[in-house]
Amino acid sequence: MVTIKDIAKLANVSHTTVSRALNDSPLIKPGTKKKIQELAEQLNYTPNFNAKSLVMQKSYTIGLFFTSISNGTSSSFFADTVTGVNSVINEDYNLFVRGIDDYHDFSSIRHHRFDGIILMSQSESDNAFIYHVLNQKIPIVVINREVSDQSIINILSNDREGSCDAVKYLIQNGHKDIAIMEGIKGFKSTIERREGYLQALIDHQIPIRNEYIVDGNYDMESGFRAMGKLLSLKNPPTAVFCSNDDMAVGALNAAFARGLTVPSDISVIGFDDIQSAQYTNPSLTTVKKPIEKISRLGAEKILKVLEEKENKAEKIFVETELILRNSVSARK
Repeated sequence: MVTIKDIAKLANVSHTTVSRALNDSPLIKPGTKKKIQELAEQLNYTPNFNAKSLVMQKSYTIGLFFTSISNGTSSSFFADTVTGVNSVINEDYNLFVRGIDDYHDFSSIRHHRFDGIILMSQSESDNAFIYHVLNQKIPIVVINREVSDQSIINILSNDREGSCDAVKYLIQNGHKDIAIMEGIKGFKSTIERREGYLQALIDHQIPIRNEYIVDGNYDMESGFRAMGKLLSLKNPPTAVFCSNDDMAVGALNAAFARGLTVPSDISVIGFDDIQSAQYTNPSLTTVKKPIEKISRLGAEKILKVLEEKENKAEKIFVETELILRNSVSARK
């Protein structure tokens, strides 16, 4: 494999001169630069990113961080996020994926390790991480959760409005006994989706019943358990809004396990529109949260910041959409 030192020897210059010439530095004379670049082409030279990063003071690494990968991030949510980011990040950059909760402190997150960071933020507990990154002067784009810092590029969808639309759809179908399966406590999405649920009930003057508000953990098992709890009530609900699709899948299975039919015995609606939602039995009515689109936009924005060396703060909202399938029916 040809190295910078090989080219330097043949051109009778220092390896620093070769590095600068290959990176089109204005410090090198045009004639010398042309000679070195032609030599590199003839020898099929491939850049060594470690060496290149020393000269350019770049890491050629973009960090994709989650609040947590192991706690509350479903496999479909994780996959959609990585797919969206990866579709934009080209081969010039390495993509580093990690959960913030993997770190005892953030001392290893420094400018020479990351050119830019995309944060899939799920909780306000991420704020300490955000401020560390800003102090390190690493460009950051925060996606999924609204942040108050006006200096940050922030891309998110309106979870509250989406969940309100979902519950209003149940009400339009004659349901009044409507339960909610909540997500992880402290996650912003959990709070926003509960607020949307409550808003829909208040707007239609439907009493809020505490026994219809049950805890979940954004996974299928917690959805199964929560549905079992709801079906054991003296007056079980006729419809359930699940704060994500994974819990909705668990809820469907819990209903079937008790010999009930969805949607004729109980209606179920989810949130996210994961890929498998259209293949459940019955297919799942849900709110489409365009995670992949949000993630793709986040990656496009971080690359633009790195290319233009200018961070123009902005807040971008991506609309949710109610997807009607077969897990909801009109109340007789």
